[in-house]
Amino acid sequence: MLPLLPLSKGVIKGFYYQRASIALTAPYAGKWSRAAGHPDNVVQVHSSAVSPGRPVGTIISSPRGWYDAGDYNKYIVNSGISTYTMLAAYEHFSAYYDTLALNIPESTNAIPDILDEALWNIRWMLTMQDPYDGGVYHKLTNADFDGDIMPSAATTTRYVVQKSTAATFDFTAVMAQAARIFSNFENELPGLSDSCISAAVKAYEWGLSNQVIYNQTTLNANFNPDITTGTYGDGNFSDEQFWAATELYVTTLESQYYNSTQTLSKNLDIPGWPNVNTLGFISMGHNREYLHIGTDTTNIKNKIISLASVYKNYAVNTGAYGTAMGTNGGDFNWGSNAVAANQSFILLQAYYYTLDTNYLNAAVSNIDYVLGRNGVGYSFVTGYGTKSSNDPHHRVSQADGVAQAVPGLLVGGPNPGQQDGCTGYPSSLPALSYLDNSCSYSTNEIAINWNAPMVYITGAVQSLYSGIKPEAKPYLVTIPTGVTDKVLKNVSLKVYPNPSSTVIYIDKPFALISKPVIIDMHGREYEVSGDWSNDQIILNTNELNPGMYLIRIQGEAGAVAQKFTVMR
Repeated sequence: MLPLLPLSKGVIKGFYYQRASIALTAPYAGKWSRAAGHPDNVVQVHSSAVSPGRPVGTIISSPRGWYDAGDYNKYIVNSGISTYTMLAAYEHFSAYYDTLALNIPESTNAIPDILDEALWNIRWMLTMQDPYDGGVYHKLTNADFDGDIMPSAATTTRYVVQKSTAATFDFTAVMAQAARIFSNFENELPGLSDSCISAAVKAYEWGLSNQVIYNQTTLNANFNPDITTGTYGDGNFSDEQFWAATELYVTTLESQYYNSTQTLSKNLDIPGWPNVNTLGFISMGHNREYLHIGTDTTNIKNKIISLASVYKNYAVNTGAYGTAMGTNGGDFNWGSNAVAANQSFILLQAYYYTLDTNYLNAAVSNIDYVLGRNGVGYSFVTGYGTKSSNDPHHRVSQADGVAQAVPGLLVGGPNPGQQDGCTGYPSSLPALSYLDNSCSYSTNEIAINWNAPMVYITGAVQSLYSGIKPEAKPYLVTIPTGVTDKVLKNVSLKVYPNPSSTVIYIDKPFALISKPVIIDMHGREYEVSGDWSNDQIILNTNELNPGMYLIRIQGEAGAVAQKFTVMR
């Protein structure tokens, strides 16, 4: 295994190299310095993302953030798990990170560098919330992917695209987590914790009223322009809602959030952007001494240990190279190296609870795998190791004219799917299907959600080897007065007849400030004729195709929504 301290610093610094809206200058970036790209201070509200307060074409400012992967777009869903994992590294091992210097522009301030780096993305995420209703845009993007050019040369129009349930609940979780961490930095960052918890509560309430708003896939002619960039598509939002409620509970200790989690009925799985249940369990487990749920924390720990034991037993008894990789049939897939890193993430949690070194050894063995003890002999972290990946699918590394790839970035790793169609793969066998070539976006792209668990596991192991144990800090976060004033509670819509074939009727529960919005299950909005000026709303469903829809109404006090079906 490579010395972990330089690597631990390097994979965090990889996020600095992914920053948008800032020039990377030589004192911090060395030979990888570059001009600023994507100021994102003139961003259009796409037609899929309109609200009464922000009609189509509205200009908003949404700077900062990290480029998501090899492309130059910024996605809330993938930022969610990435930022969480960075913050969890600090939350668990603050004694290590409090003094870890990364040589970034903020290194001279009083905030730990890892938190400064996370803040670059958190401050962008905050701009992605519509202040009118609390919903969160799914992504900030060009209409199409850029070519192999530097960020400063990529100047096409940028859009915020369609609010989604997944993005909004992921945003909720990260902001609630950030609120409790930054509550310990009130002198350095006055008001930030309050801003984060306020944003989290507003987003959560929007999510409860909009539980079936899917992300943009590829928008069709109903929208202008069509958007063809990454989707982060997900068809099940129960795990996002669970994670959001869990983080709100851990931060505020408000029982309403814990009661809504139905904690012990949830299954745990390897973390990933479509599967975030486990993140909530990790937060509850770490902060268990401050929670008000008694013996439930034992069940939480046991669920994590049970998941980790599957990986540990495979690594000890079965796995090639003595690693957990291969425990499940899908381990070698798109982003397989993130699977290895997240397996270590889970194994380390079990070690904290049990002090059984078999869990720690299995976690370290997966780090060894990522760093070269694998079937192809590569260290999959750019710039680290004697034979490291050096031609990633990464716009900057491809266009900057520097022979060495931008360092500290974890590439995807072996993937027998070979979806890119490149030639030159040494094998189609799962563990050998890797190509160090920028053509190979299916095995050699980089992504922030792959880097983030590398940050956690290298920092955790370095901490443990240095005698630093995971420790929960006390915190006090209350929801500021007035945050929920615009939230409706216990208000429902009665839509009849349901199913409908011609018109629907709704008893108006409050005065409206805009006309009702009808949305299909893909998040597309539809204009229909009708009357909403009286006590009863009457809308013409003859103008809709058969299927399930959501009607949403907005008043001064907040918003409510209800599903209904159209049949012919």
